Amino acid sequence: MTQMTAPPKIEIIPANAPFSEGQRLWLNGFLVGMLGLDGSTPLLPAENGAMLAPQGDGDDGEAPWHDPAMPIADRMKLAEGRPLRRRMMAAMAQQDCGQCGYNCADYSDSIANKSEARLNLCAPGGKETARMLKVLFEELDKTPAAKPAAGAAASAPAAPEVKAELGRARENPAEATFLSRRLLNKGASEKETYHIEFDLSASKLDYVVGDSFGVFARNDVGLVDQIIALLGASHTIKVNGKTLREALIEDVSLSPAPDKLFELISFITGGAQREKARALAQGEDPDGDAATLDVMAALQKFSGTRPHPEAFVEALEPLQPRLYSISSSHNATPGKLSLTVDSVRYVIGKRKRLGVASTFLGERINEGDKLKVYVQKAHGFGLPQDPKTPVIMIGPGTGIAPFRAFLLDRKATGAPGKNWLFFGHQRSDCDFFYQEELNAMKTSGLLTRLSLAWSRDGEKKFYVQDRMREVGRELWTWLAEGAHFYICGDAKRMAKDVERALVDIVAQFGARSTDEAVSFVAELKKKGRFQADVY
Repeated sequence: MTQMTAPPKIEIIPANAPFSEGQRLWLNGFLVGMLGLDGSTPLLPAENGAMLAPQGDGDDGEAPWHDPAMPIADRMKLAEGRPLRRRMMAAMAQQDCGQCGYNCADYSDSIANKSEARLNLCAPGGKETARMLKVLFEELDKTPAAKPAAGAAASAPAAPEVKAELGRARENPAEATFLSRRLLNKGASEKETYHIEFDLSASKLDYVVGDSFGVFARNDVGLVDQIIALLGASHTIKVNGKTLREALIEDVSLSPAPDKLFELISFITGGAQREKARALAQGEDPDGDAATLDVMAALQKFSGTRPHPEAFVEALEPLQPRLYSISSSHNATPGKLSLTVDSVRYVIGKRKRLGVASTFLGERINEGDKLKVYVQKAHGFGLPQDPKTPVIMIGPGTGIAPFRAFLLDRKATGAPGKNWLFFGHQRSDCDFFYQEELNAMKTSGLLTRLSLAWSRDGEKKFYVQDRMREVGRELWTWLAEGAHFYICGDAKRMAKDVERALVDIVAQFGARSTDEAVSFVAELKKKGRFQADVY
């Protein structure tokens, strides 16, 4: 076997340059590649100073579909004619929520370059994203591979996989202890929202305000046992080294019913039932009930079909962790972490459905129980670097979570910047979360302004965006003084309504046309002065 001689190492960045060794090596490698000194094709400078690869994929880097309120059909339309990786990005839910372990652009890039084989990680996108990615992935195999540049190796060795630090990624969760839950609603509230607390001291896990907390929940035992009964199986039968009951509680998602389950059902039925199952597996809706079919409802719909437990579990999607905005500050309470969680319950037909993680945290987990967790670092959502910078926070409902954290952090660190919170919910007498705490912050001067909006207190619904318009002149003054603007909460409606109100305020009190106001808000986003944590 002939030993290969390594190419001579080219040094551009000197050893005494003001960089760490890791930074120096990275910069050195980047410049060598950029200038083509290693025999590869050099990168070419663009007019704005950025570096572009010659004969690139024709993408201009813009992503006009990156809007979580936009339906997938509209996003895919905007992405037509773009490279495959960009069309894959348009198929994502556009929330950059990190539940998949990536942001939307990186997840799509990883699928396109085949370093990520899982097409079902986009939890907010659900089935429609997974289906679209499956179609696009099939295109990937038809796309001719790019030819290697002259002088480049036929195939570069894969970079060694770096395992994330414990508790810093969904692939390597840490363990936390559940401490307590406290109901935040009072009286006749239509909601059920809990303040949830965890102890992180054993894992030594910390976080920064703005980060999110990933929770590996477990399915409801009652639901699991009903599914096992429909299968006509014993709950102690072994599947992948666990009992069937353990596998269904811990490992797989029981809502919604995946296409693979309908494929499986089509193999073990016949006639009209088979055709119906095949249609559902292909994303069709023969009976108009496809959107309501979770795993149990699918088994009931095709009653009498009893898939083998191992094949059944194999056909289900993995149970994904859920991410929540952190509502506490490590600087204020080191070793402790809190969340603000709405318990999701709804009825379809005569059956009550449960949000997996929200009801797990709201009722099923007990004090002292351990659970798998991780901290998802925020990308572009956090307090300003300068503690003197004023902040305006729009957080109705559970959207208050990160802003409670911001306020507690600014108190703990003595940040002198002004703080303005807009909070709203249904009724002031039963849905005013953290009322005593916020009033105390107001009295102490930590909370400079507290603006409230209650949608069900009066005859006419009144929301945070309505309150913003009422105090638009003062809000504009804060922005003119350099305030950062934050939104947390519902992406589909609230965030868009708040942004529209902000544009109107900028136009009215900043003496701008609507187009100029839109540009002003876009500029706030570019500068990191407008940040959103939406879901």
